[in-house]
Amino acid sequence: MIYPELSSQEAKKRLEKFGFNEIKEKKPNAALKFFRWLISPIALMLLAAALLSLFIGKDFDFYFILTLMLINFFVGFWQEKKADNAIKKLREKLAVQVTVLRDGHWHFIASRLIVPGDVIELNLGDIIPADIKILEGKNLSINEAALTGESLPKDKNVGDGCYSGSFIASGWGRASVEKTGSETYFGHILISMDTSYKRSILEQDILNISKFLSILSFISVLLLTIIFLIQGKPFLELLTLDLSLIIAGIPISLPTIMTLIISFGVLGLAKKKTVVRRLSALEDLANVTMLLSDKTGTLTKNEIGIEKIVSYNNYTENDIVNFSALTTRRHDKNAISQAILQKRKSLKLENDYTVIDFLPFNSNRKRSTTLAENSSGRILISAGAAQIIESFCQIDENTKKKLDQDVRDAAQGGYRTIMVAVKKTDRENDESDMTLAGMLLFSDTLEKGVKSTIEFIKKNGIEVKMLTGDNHAIAERVAHDLGLNGNVVSRASAPGGDYKHLTPEEFRRIGVFSEILPEDKADLVLAAKNSGYIVAVTGDGVNDLPALKTANVGIAVKNAVDTLKSAADLTLFSSGISVIQDAILESRKIFARLYAYSVYRISESFRVIVTITLLGLVYNTYPLTPIQLIILALLNDIPIISLAFNRVRVATKPSAIDAKERIKYSLAFGMVGVVNSFLFFFLAKNIFHLDWEVLQTLFFLKLTISGHMLIYVAHTKERWWKFLPSREVIWATSTTQLVGTAMAYFGLLMNKAPLSWIIFIWIWALAWTQVSELMKFILEKKFAPKSN
Repeated sequence: MIYPELSSQEAKKRLEKFGFNEIKEKKPNAALKFFRWLISPIALMLLAAALLSLFIGKDFDFYFILTLMLINFFVGFWQEKKADNAIKKLREKLAVQVTVLRDGHWHFIASRLIVPGDVIELNLGDIIPADIKILEGKNLSINEAALTGESLPKDKNVGDGCYSGSFIASGWGRASVEKTGSETYFGHILISMDTSYKRSILEQDILNISKFLSILSFISVLLLTIIFLIQGKPFLELLTLDLSLIIAGIPISLPTIMTLIISFGVLGLAKKKTVVRRLSALEDLANVTMLLSDKTGTLTKNEIGIEKIVSYNNYTENDIVNFSALTTRRHDKNAISQAILQKRKSLKLENDYTVIDFLPFNSNRKRSTTLAENSSGRILISAGAAQIIESFCQIDENTKKKLDQDVRDAAQGGYRTIMVAVKKTDRENDESDMTLAGMLLFSDTLEKGVKSTIEFIKKNGIEVKMLTGDNHAIAERVAHDLGLNGNVVSRASAPGGDYKHLTPEEFRRIGVFSEILPEDKADLVLAAKNSGYIVAVTGDGVNDLPALKTANVGIAVKNAVDTLKSAADLTLFSSGISVIQDAILESRKIFARLYAYSVYRISESFRVIVTITLLGLVYNTYPLTPIQLIILALLNDIPIISLAFNRVRVATKPSAIDAKERIKYSLAFGMVGVVNSFLFFFLAKNIFHLDWEVLQTLFFLKLTISGHMLIYVAHTKERWWKFLPSREVIWATSTTQLVGTAMAYFGLLMNKAPLSWIIFIWIWALAWTQVSELMKFILEKKFAPKSN
């Protein structure tokens, strides 16, 4: 068929006219981002504190607070830009490739480069990259559920239009591109749709901490303000102090911390060739207890090759390769099709047949069929599953015996098989009375190190079950090689003839599910969830969509069709199960860092707020100046940010953040800090009678050093000296402690403190760090699970 193809030059002109085939995101510029940040609660409180300082004549405080505001904005802006760039690079990895006709040849190009007037080829599983009109097709149906809400695929004929964003459910076709980018139907939907942001459970958890600390800060401020006003203290000066305490108590760095910890975790996964598409999937992934894994491309290599050719009825091996090649398409991404084409290429076989009609493979037919002709006439060729092709053939008794033995040998050898049958006919659908030509045996070896990886995953609290469409014998052989425990069960031998009626006990006894149909996968995911598991499932084909949507975490493997990659929670860009192991462990690291951050943040803010409130009530004034409170908040934020890089001990079993456990440890550490601070202040004020200004400096230094020492205790459940934080955290805490020490010693922004007292505070802080460690030890002993 002759198509109205474009030249490269014309395509370039149209690209300049219509733009890239993409829907541009509306991102605010730097000025708008600054304005949005300026009207955020934290920024408004800082600005109010600065203006109040200016109003009561503290010009230096005004400029200092404004400087801190700008530093806070530019640090957040820089981190956000890094995260945006990282996401952009990840999206580039997921760019859809399209087969397009240009200059008389078919090319693979990025979908963003196609233009109206291009002719593209579409195969099973391909995402339609633009609004198109069908020029040619065979057995073509398209799933438009994401756009129109229609759950069933719609058959498409020549002249029919199709929307961007839908995908090929069956068959094959060629089409002309009508509209691209924002002009497509999908583009109009995206432009008009609600883009409000929905927080993940993970983010909501951290924000709940912020709310708790904010409420605590406001209660403390309200209490102190009422008391101090009754005592006749100046309102404006009190208001400045109140705002400063709120700033010190509320985690200013919260957005930056969330961005850093999660984005570095996501980038860590990207380095391991895993792209996260749904943020909340990280939480589910950290808690996965069951992995339902495909065999091919995950447990075994997706490098299928023809290992052996068995011929029947006087056909040669070359004949069988040529016949099977005619039942494939050159641009078909299917691994078996590519192996057949590669074999024909390696044998340098000449093809003198012209394809008249072609009916592609699908999961229901389990075969592909081609009507072709040469100078000798027309032949019909069918290639597919052995039992299907055999049912169409006339086979004598001797050939039947040989065939049965060959199939058994292939199964025992772990081969995948494609049987080929031919027939001289003019009718494309007449597959009766065909002649058996031969059988192709494909090998798919185990991924390197997959057995040890499975063992490792099991030791980390995750069960692995293999899903395969291969027959029982092949599944049993592979399961033995992998060391998978449990029974090997086929669909026919399952209770009720399917997997919908599996009880939790039956499910746990099974290690491998063989001969599964596409619809079985979703049933197995449900069976696993009903058995109490948090389930991750892998997939590569269009028919795996229901299973991936049903699972807690849907994973598209390396060779998955574009549709599945777009719908999956995680997309893998390297073959094998080891990358899934890495993804699970990396997600657990993210949660360990978030847990350490939350324990420290709650305890530190609780200590500062409660201590200042109690001291204010006892001594009728704030024990710190507004500048000291704001500097304390800034110095606390720096080591907190470094927790995004922290060294953590990865959990050996799935476990969600335990809110009760966290509050228990946080408040315990916080109370130790309150007692520590109150006792120090009492000794310095009432026993040693230090000047108030010097005492404020020393108290500021004590809060800085002690608070940062707490990170060493809170970040691990082991003894702190046995599992130190990462170098980044050690450098950050040491730097901020030294900065605080230098400010106290040289009298920067506060009164100068004696060196002897500075040394005493360091010794005091180190001693109370051991008290916090003792408190952790007591809690672990008291609340540890009792053995039976």
